[in-house]
Amino acid sequence: MEQLSLDIDDLIEIGTIVGVSGLKGEVRVNITTDFPERFENPGQRWLIINSHSSPQAVELIKSRKVPGKNIYVVKLEDINDRTQAENLKGAILSVHKGDRPKLKENEYHVADLIGMEVYNQQDGENIGVVIDIFSAAHEILEVRLHKQPTPETKAPVNPETISRISRRKKVKEKKPKELTVLIPFVSEIVPIVDLTHKKIEINPPLGLLEN
Repeated sequence: MEQLSLDIDDLIEIGTIVGVSGLKGEVRVNITTDFPERFENPGQRWLIINSHSSPQAVELIKSRKVPGKNIYVVKLEDINDRTQAENLKGAILSVHKGDRPKLKENEYHVADLIGMEVYNQQDGENIGVVIDIFSAAHEILEVRLHKQPTPETKAPVNPETISRISRRKKVKEKKPKELTVLIPFVSEIVPIVDLTHKKIEINPPLGLLEN
């Protein structure tokens, strides 16, 4: 593996090494990409061993999918025994942002959608921001709503009613759970995705935005 000068922000995660396979240095990778060709095509990838290390260039030699699982068994250059493979557990496998598969019409890279502002076409309101994407029968956007509940105001406590044990404990303000909404990523509900302005417009059916 070769260590080069590259910023982590220039990379897109495609999987995490979760284990080893056999004795010849193959690793098991839990994939996080919608493009299997990231693993099926040999060539340069990038390894992030831990949060404190710089990305390291590595050649993907070959791989095979584990039937019925979201796992690929991957052979990396210069990783030739089980001990070397064990040392890579938890490492992130990535590709450069410029190395993107061609998309079909109305297909998008997940990294482009995260952080996009979401507007309701019906009244123009900016309702929230995309924080995650799930795959089910179709893609689902998780949107963190801009309108969040305010912390509850507690009534003053009479010191005389507090036990000695309670006095020793730190009183922590209970934060309300962050409100999000799940939006099916289908054209009927999400008719406009504006990558240039980082903006998504939705036409929600009745009840979709209710919590």
